[in-house]
Amino acid sequence: MVYYFSYPSRLGRVNTGSVAQRLADTPAVAQTILAAASAARGEGDLRAMSHSWLLTGPPGAGRSLAALCFAAALMCTSKDENGDPGCGQCAACRAVLEQQKHTDLVFVDPKEQFITVGEARDVIGRAASLPSVAPWRVVIFNKADRLRNEAANALLKTVEEPPERTVIVMVAPSEDPQDFSQTLRSRCRHLYIPSPSVEGVVKQLVAEGASEHDARLAAVTSLQHVGRARHLVQDAAAQKRRAMAINLAEDVFHGSQAFQSVTALLKFIEKDAKDSHAESEEAERSKIEQSFGIGAKGKGASKAQRDARSALKELEELHKKRAKRRIADGLDIVLVDLAGIYRDALMLKVGAEVDMTHPDFAGLAGELAQRVSEDGLLAAQSAIRTCREQLPQNVTPQVAFDGMIGRLRLACGAR
Repeated sequence: MVYYFSYPSRLGRVNTGSVAQRLADTPAVAQTILAAASAARGEGDLRAMSHSWLLTGPPGAGRSLAALCFAAALMCTSKDENGDPGCGQCAACRAVLEQQKHTDLVFVDPKEQFITVGEARDVIGRAASLPSVAPWRVVIFNKADRLRNEAANALLKTVEEPPERTVIVMVAPSEDPQDFSQTLRSRCRHLYIPSPSVEGVVKQLVAEGASEHDARLAAVTSLQHVGRARHLVQDAAAQKRRAMAINLAEDVFHGSQAFQSVTALLKFIEKDAKDSHAESEEAERSKIEQSFGIGAKGKGASKAQRDARSALKELEELHKKRAKRRIADGLDIVLVDLAGIYRDALMLKVGAEVDMTHPDFAGLAGELAQRVSEDGLLAAQSAIRTCREQLPQNVTPQVAFDGMIGRLRLACGAR
């Protein structure tokens, strides 16, 4: 297996750049956000400000970063060197951009597959209150495409007529705003966030403490997906999972080894999905136990124990749902990585002068280009695409991946 990161690699520094600097790679987005924040201060064109926004764009484009930058610009107590809001240095900017924990920021980041109507109503209540220290209360719905219809309908009135000092920002991973709830979309100002350039991702990761080498390779191999690039730099398990996925392209030529490798990869993804959040989940369990006074004796203790067991059971179900989502995300990522090596091989096969998706696996891509026909490389990508389509249809990962390996072996002429 090839590990291209200078392990161990961690992002230790905090990016203290201003909002304008953080969004420099997307000047149109920066201009829109800064103009709106200035208008919120009574400066510039007051028509630039709106209380309800929808931010869309391809996966990894930095939509949530843009939303947080907007929040910071609205809450900033100063200005940057160019006179724009969102200095990146004041306490308000740091609380929003570094921790997402400002008193007047409501950041909804769902871990499950859907945002329920109950969760939406809870946020509506929080959005209705006036800001406590900042000029504005900002409510950000990250992954707002997960809003169930009932939840979206519950938000309609609040999005259409937000409280006077509240701004609502919907963030949806889509290149087409039509994919988002039509009723909510019609009530929001739409801002499209394009994919950042490789240089933009590198600049962001280097500002956070990554080496130039790690940042550049992470940016390229993640297809300029900011969040995944950051994860690759930080997490050795993500690096190992990527290597295991790409090496399947070599294993398909070695009989049963490919099927054994798939089984090992699936087990690794499942284990990592559980282990990576074990500490935080244990903390949630401990918090419930403490709040119900588990182990206490005396009057009312019996009822408290029953309530605690019920609460812990609900939490266990919640943890299972979150783990299921993390596993699904992990499976999709490895399929994207695997498709990338066949894409690289195809580009070499046809002599295309383009950058490689996995430059650290150039040797494997070259071998595939020599051993597999152009039609075979196209069929390999089709096999991976079929597997991706099967997974959301309740086909078990093992069955879907085994079927993919069989199709890859046929595509590559493996015996």
